[in-house]
Amino acid sequence: MSITVPADEIAAANEHLLTASPEAVLHWAIDRFHPRLMMATAFGAEGCCLIHMLAAIQPSVRIINIDTGYQFVETLELRERIKARYGIEVEYVLPEQTVAEYEAEHGGPLYPHRPDQCCHDRKILPLRRAMERIQPLAWVSAIRKDQTTDRAQADVVRWDPKFNLVKVNPLLNWTKKEIWSFLIKHDVPYNPLHDQGYPSIGCWPCTRAIGPGEDDRAGRWSGKVKKECGLHVIEHRDGSGI
Repeated sequence: MSITVPADEIAAANEHLLTASPEAVLHWAIDRFHPRLMMATAFGAEGCCLIHMLAAIQPSVRIINIDTGYQFVETLELRERIKARYGIEVEYVLPEQTVAEYEAEHGGPLYPHRPDQCCHDRKILPLRRAMERIQPLAWVSAIRKDQTTDRAQADVVRWDPKFNLVKVNPLLNWTKKEIWSFLIKHDVPYNPLHDQGYPSIGCWPCTRAIGPGEDDRAGRWSGKVKKECGLHVIEHRDGSGI
């Protein structure tokens, strides 16, 4: 896919939406890109907020989950609870190999000693294939600026060179407190692991509960420098402001 949205349009949209509400950002994205708008979710608290908003604004927006084969049972059950509540069936995107096939090929699991390769093979590549099949012009993510240093560099609207489409981050400027206020106010279904000390939830082998005073993402790839699966890492800026 080549760049199909002009850089000046993306820059203008980002400036216009810098202080807009998440709902306003979603309205803009839907008006501009639907039906070629897609959302990817790992069913985190932020993603659940966005699903609730989309259910009210445009429930036909395509939502996918990259099921690596290592997701928590609680995460898989949450998908069904969301379907029951909103009538939205989040589409699973699967790696080409099952966990058993993948681990057999590599002589065991890669996540203990090559987590970047595991994320690449079981998250990045399946998402690339899904985007080639779905052909979206834009995708919605649930990242927040205060989560990691990479995410702190993000814009509300930007060109994503990793996947060659527009990336929209409606919750970028929200805080953790705002996320949870929204969830509670609207009784949004969320992962029960959040109540057990898991503020950030990924694959079960690489996620643990955090202790008092630890950063919210300290439980992801604990003991390793790695803090991102790679989906939301900004690889480069081309100087054009996107």
